[in-house]
Amino acid sequence: MTRTDHPAGAGTVPRPEVLISGASIAGPALAFWLNRHGYAVTVVEKASTLRGGGYPVDVRGTALEVVRRMGILPRLRDAHIDLRRLTFLEGDGAEVASLHPHHVTGGVTGRDLEVRRGDLADALYAAVCDDVEFVFGDSVAALDQSGHGVDVTFRGGGRRTFAMVFGADGLHSATRETLFGPEERFHHYLGHCFAVFTLPNTFGLSHETVMWNAPGRAAALYAVGDDGDVHAFLNFAHPEPPSDAFRDPEAQRDLLASVFADAGWEVPGLLAALRDADDLFFDAVGQIRMPRWSSGRAALVGDAAYAPSFLTGQGTSLALVGAYMLAGSLARQDHATGFAAYEHGTRAFVTLNQALVGKGGATLFPATPRALAERNDRLRRLTALPSAEQRPAHSALTLPDFTPGT
Repeated sequence: MTRTDHPAGAGTVPRPEVLISGASIAGPALAFWLNRHGYAVTVVEKASTLRGGGYPVDVRGTALEVVRRMGILPRLRDAHIDLRRLTFLEGDGAEVASLHPHHVTGGVTGRDLEVRRGDLADALYAAVCDDVEFVFGDSVAALDQSGHGVDVTFRGGGRRTFAMVFGADGLHSATRETLFGPEERFHHYLGHCFAVFTLPNTFGLSHETVMWNAPGRAAALYAVGDDGDVHAFLNFAHPEPPSDAFRDPEAQRDLLASVFADAGWEVPGLLAALRDADDLFFDAVGQIRMPRWSSGRAALVGDAAYAPSFLTGQGTSLALVGAYMLAGSLARQDHATGFAAYEHGTRAFVTLNQALVGKGGATLFPATPRALAERNDRLRRLTALPSAEQRPAHSALTLPDFTPGT
C-alpha cells in the first residue's frame, strides 16, 4: 500500500471525511472540488500507482471551463496532441477521404483539447495531491450504511468510517455493484466490441489516424506523435456481448483473428502483432444508464454513473463536469439534498451527450454495405470545418458558480 497523508493542523475544525474510490479522471477531479468545498478527502485506488500512458482523450465544451477553473488548462494546452488528419479507407485499402478530425468529431479548432489520458491524470493529481490523502494498492471490500456514516472495509484489511462515499471507479464499477446490483441492470450494449493495443510505428504515420472499414468491421492506426508506438484499434459488430471472452485474453485474440481473418490493408499485420501485445484491452461498446446516481450517503460519478461510450467522444468531459457538479451541489447542504441537486443539474447534460452515440456509430462503424457506401459518400462531400454549434451537446451546460455567497 502506498499512502499519502495530509492531516489537519492543530486547532483546526475537523472537516467531514469522505472517500472516493478510483484515481483515474473523475476521482481526482471530484477530490479537487470537494477539498475546495471543505471536505477532508481520501482517494483509494486499486492500482499501485497512477496509471500513465493510455489512449488520447478529448476535453471539450463545458469541460474546458472546469479545467480552467481548476487552473490546469495551460498545462493541458501544452500537452495537446494536435491530431491533424483522419483518413478513411475502403475495404481494399483505397482512400475514401482524408479530413481534419474535427469534420467528424465536431470539435472546435484552437479551443478543444486532445491529450493522452496519462497526461490528464497527472495534471489532475498534481492539482490536488498536496491537499488530499491518496491510498494506492487497495480497494473497497464492503460498505455498511446502517450507522450514522458509511463504514468501509478495505481489501487490505483496514476499516474506517466516512461521512460519504463516492464511486469514481469506471464503467465496470465495483462501487455501483455494491450499491445497486449487477452491472447488467444498467449496461446497455451497443452492438459492437473493440480491442486496443500498441505496436511500433513502422507505418510512417504522424499526428494522424488511418481507419479501414468493411461492413461491421473497422481497423485503425492512431499516431499521436512522429515516432515511437502507434495505437491499434479493432472494432466489430456482434449481436450479443461475447461473455466467454471478457476474462480470457487468449479467447479475445482468437475471436479477433476469426472476425478479421479475411481483412485486407494492414489488418493481417495487426493480428500478428496482437498475439505478442502485452497491453491488450478488450471490451464491449456500451453505455451506463441509471435511474438514480446515489443511494443513502453514497453516489456515483463519471463512467460509473453514466458512461456514454467512446462513440460519443464525451466520456472524459462528462467525468470532469459531473465531478464539478457533484462537489458543488454538496457545498452548502446535506447529502440527500446535495445528491438530488447533482442529478437535477447534470442529468439533462448527460442525456444529451449520451444521445451522440448514434452519430458516432454511424460515422465510424457502418454495419451494412449500404450504410458504409452512404457514409463514404457523406465523407467525400465534406469540405468545411464544422462550427461550434454543430455539437451543441458539448456546451449544453453552463457551470454554476458554487463559491460561497453565490
